[in-house]
Amino acid sequence: MQTPRAAAPEPTGAPEPPSPSASRAQRGTPSPDEHTWMGLALDAARRAEASQDVPIGAVVVDGQGEVIASACNEREATDDPTAHAEVLALRAAVRARRDHEHADGWRLADCTLVVTLEPCPMCAGAMLLARVPRVVFGAWDAKAGACGSVLDVVREPRFNHTVEVRGGVREAECAALLREFFARRRG
Repeated sequence: MQTPRAAAPEPTGAPEPPSPSASRAQRGTPSPDEHTWMGLALDAARRAEASQDVPIGAVVVDGQGEVIASACNEREATDDPTAHAEVLALRAAVRARRDHEHADGWRLADCTLVVTLEPCPMCAGAMLLARVPRVVFGAWDAKAGACGSVLDVVREPRFNHTVEVRGGVREAECAALLREFFARRRG
């Protein structure tokens, strides 16, 4: 007889980084650009709720500070477990660059990924593979974060590439969006 599996825990949007490695993330007052970009990621996150997806949003910003892609979670909408906001935004950024005949192809080496929740291991791996040099996120994820809270995939020295981490940008807003979503789901 098989034992039923427990449902996967939801992201918590924990207000404080839960591990020592999280303290290596840049903190402090976000720049005006980071504040604006996170606002765009929050707008994308709110779009996810229409399809009952967890409200996580992401934008990709190029080296000139221009937003070149935006996405929200679409796992429920597409029945695709890999349709996380970060992965979709990275894919859209590569397509946008290809459409403009950008020389780097799939490499996003001058871009910043801005996301409302600390990326999970899959999304952290996607950032590494896309050569994204910097991630800015809002809420910490004490259950599955891979940028310093639970794991530190993006700064693992054995990989060929590492990512600069800036956590806690508009943290309270990002965490509240998640808490309210899960409170409504649990009714």
